[in-house]
Amino acid sequence: MNHWLVKSEPHKYSWEKFNQDGRTFWDGVRNYQARNNLREMKEGDLVLFYHSNEGKEVVGIAKVVKESYQDPTTTDPNWLVVDLSPVETLKNPVTLEQVKADERLKDVGLVRQGRLSVMGLKREEFDRIVELGS
Repeated sequence: MNHWLVKSEPHKYSWEKFNQDGRTFWDGVRNYQARNNLREMKEGDLVLFYHSNEGKEVVGIAKVVKESYQDPTTTDPNWLVVDLSPVETLKNPVTLEQVKADERLKDVGLVRQGRLSVMGLKREEFDRIVELGS
């Protein structure tokens, strides 16, 4: 199993809305590195949900429930989506400042590649962020 982090601006698509929907396809990715990460996602992989711009915090855990397929919002075959469903809300959101301050998370993509919207995480990084949120 692999571990991931996806970002969404809460005013565009929040964790609360995601929980109400119960499932969504993760669209709007228009960066090749992020797209390649979507392509690598497998059913059952766990995904941290991060509120970007407003809040700047990891708020929950989701899982991949359908692997990559053509983004239905565009006819351009270069772009993909995956289906995600919510698993659990973190008891305490984990802020970007907490991530940056944690020595065990110094190499996480959230710190090194702040603008990337879909990124892989090492198992230890995923587990540490979940631990901080419990």
